[in-house]
Amino acid sequence: MKKVLATILLLFFLLPARADYLLVPMDEAQKNHLKAYGLAYFALEREAEVTWLLNYRGGSFMLKYADLVERECRLRGVSYEVIADGQSTAILSQIADPAVNMDAVRLQKAPRIAVYSPKNKLPWDDAVTLVLTYAEIPYDVVYDDEVMAGVLPAYDWLHLHHEDFTGQYGKFWGSYRNQQWYIEDVRAQEAAAKRLGFAKVSQLKLAVVHKIRDFVMGGGFLFAMCSAPDSYDVALSAEDVDICDVMFDGDPIQPGAQQLLDFDKTFAFKDFRISTNPTEYEISTIDIDDRARQRAVNEKNDFFTLFEFSAKWDWVPTMLTQNHTRIIHGFMGQTTAFRRECVKSSSVILGENKALGEVRYLHGEYGKGTWTFLGGHDPEDYRHYVGDPPTDLSLYPNSPGYRLILNNILFPAAKKEKHKT
Repeated sequence: MKKVLATILLLFFLLPARADYLLVPMDEAQKNHLKAYGLAYFALEREAEVTWLLNYRGGSFMLKYADLVERECRLRGVSYEVIADGQSTAILSQIADPAVNMDAVRLQKAPRIAVYSPKNKLPWDDAVTLVLTYAEIPYDVVYDDEVMAGVLPAYDWLHLHHEDFTGQYGKFWGSYRNQQWYIEDVRAQEAAAKRLGFAKVSQLKLAVVHKIRDFVMGGGFLFAMCSAPDSYDVALSAEDVDICDVMFDGDPIQPGAQQLLDFDKTFAFKDFRISTNPTEYEISTIDIDDRARQRAVNEKNDFFTLFEFSAKWDWVPTMLTQNHTRIIHGFMGQTTAFRRECVKSSSVILGENKALGEVRYLHGEYGKGTWTFLGGHDPEDYRHYVGDPPTDLSLYPNSPGYRLILNNILFPAAKKEKHKT
């Protein structure tokens, strides 16, 4: 009997460790950071257990082992490590140590994603739809008809990109009013306003803004980039004020419009001045305009720094800033950087260039939901012009800037319950 027991013990120690978990590292060991987020979403869709290890190896993911998930890692080119239960326990114990700035958050479900985007063809792309497609994360496209029909409560997460909610068509009139795409966009927007019972496009956009505000108030997650963040807040502040000139809505700007703005109604910004020049490619002074040479940087030295938060106490901003680097290369857009003095004190700054007084990434709460704003148009195309081709993300699988977008995609999955180690 003793010989039999000895043989069993010997075989036990000679056998390889049981595959209990998959660890998806998100530090420099990861071959494809962007597709790793898609892998986590894939697992959540199949109700697999996924834990986000905040500040552990760049914000790694740990999943219960499944052949299907391991096979998907291989198909997507995502780096992973097979670990045993004891190794998983050791990682969680390390993270739970009060002396380390780490935490573990359970991701509970795959969020339902909507992207607010026009149906007509426009000569620019959307960084969020590019990365969602590359990461293989499904989403629905909605626009004014769907929003006004009340579809937003069916979603957890809504993205706004390169949109002008003030009804001024992106302030493209000065440079592009004779271009066919601009003429078609104005026609489509005016037709939508008429179809939905509004006399002006600005009135329709304000109604859409209110629907989005109510979505956030009720617990939705809003993410916006480029011109969407400041145009959204400008539209909220000008709720009862006509800030559109005659070429945009058929009548002049309301006298004293600037003094009538109500900053108490905005999400993120205050004390800004609206641009009343119809030929100026700018909505307000929220944006630090590089075209006016207000920014003392160029492509080579344009960077911003992500703040480091307490993972155990400030786990929401910690999730939103997970990355394999704290220094992010800047990128321009119609709205590139938010002027520091225009940011409300209630906003949480996630990333900034402090020396230049530029806020690039910020977050806040509204009602039961949250909003997150990111400046710039495309993290891997520094100066994206109208008509430029879309970025090929297969060339940038480890993009730190695009990781910020994908942090926001998974954020709603972790909102309901914090994982206890």
